[in-house]
Amino acid sequence: MQKTKAAAVGIGEVPSGRFPERSELEAAILACRDAILDAGLSPRDIDVVMPVGALASRHFNVDLVFSRLCEELGMLRSAKMNVQVMSGGATSSSMLAVAEGLVAGGLARNVLCVHSDAVGSLPKQAGIDLFSTTGVSEEWEAPYGHNMNAVGALASNRYMHETETTEEELAAVCVSLRKWAELNPHAMFRTPLTIEEVLASRMIATPLRAKHCNMLADGAAAFIVARAEDAPHITSTPVYVRGHGSLVTHYTVSQDTDLARLGFEQAAAEAYAKSGIGPESIQLAQIYDAYPVWPLITLDGLKLCRGERAGAFVAAGETAPGGSLPMTTNGGMLSQGHTAVGGGIAVLVEGFRQLMGKAGPRQVANLVNAVETASGGTWMDSHVTVLSREH
Repeated sequence: MQKTKAAAVGIGEVPSGRFPERSELEAAILACRDAILDAGLSPRDIDVVMPVGALASRHFNVDLVFSRLCEELGMLRSAKMNVQVMSGGATSSSMLAVAEGLVAGGLARNVLCVHSDAVGSLPKQAGIDLFSTTGVSEEWEAPYGHNMNAVGALASNRYMHETETTEEELAAVCVSLRKWAELNPHAMFRTPLTIEEVLASRMIATPLRAKHCNMLADGAAAFIVARAEDAPHITSTPVYVRGHGSLVTHYTVSQDTDLARLGFEQAAAEAYAKSGIGPESIQLAQIYDAYPVWPLITLDGLKLCRGERAGAFVAAGETAPGGSLPMTTNGGMLSQGHTAVGGGIAVLVEGFRQLMGKAGPRQVANLVNAVETASGGTWMDSHVTVLSREH
């Protein structure tokens, strides 16, 4: 078991959805402001700003790289570094690990991590052009019409074949996430959803239907990472980073050797070993989604279904409000909205929020330990992080 080196001490977030009147910069500043206030810090207590790559606007992304937030937040001549971290949907885990390394190595005391993007307000065709072939090989896959929905469909078919997961069980993931989103005022979709409605929606890429697929959204979220020894002096609700595990498995999905499992079993084993916290002690799973098959693959890898098939476990209501293993309690990208790189960051911030006891009507009772996962591109990598209220 490794020594705990870092903790999250503040969080901020704005609602996800379509907000064409709200600029990416405004959303970023609001999320940062809330995170700094939540931690009880001053902007000038932040010595490193770590913005995530934004996809909707090249100009805004350049501003993020060129320290615009340091100027807007009043950090000039106090912040020491502004550096962008980017690994697609895996950025939540990657950024947390980089921030942990900076504070653990004495290179920073308080790191402000922030995402903001407005992909939901892009013109429809621009959004399709931006995302449909992201991570798809131009030489070997794009010429055959391969696209992101097809990636999710290929993995779904393989997983369903190997595990005998049914279409109803796949749809149950969307329903479980929606039930959490009904309790989340920041979620894009909050109306109740049934398995029958999912299965009656338009077919997109067999077996994925329209309501199996995520929707692009505008959004922003931020969190602050401090040294573990400083955290109790900053806030009464620190969340400690207990251990990470990661594995890169492919770039093009056709090169993955085990599409029904990816690398989550290995990543989870590493994270559990480093944290000294095993699956039997996890009470909350904040799992990266985008398509319903990914939470099922991840649940299997994390060994959180108590010997049951993940599909049957979710269909039995075990991951929904009132279930034995609350999962992705902000509603995930399938209900809170896919804010590009920020989809995973919203999942991570929700994990911090739950462990801080600030989740309101969706608060998980008596929570001590949680696990957060992420994956980028065409699920090119598998990341698992164990978080805890205990040092």
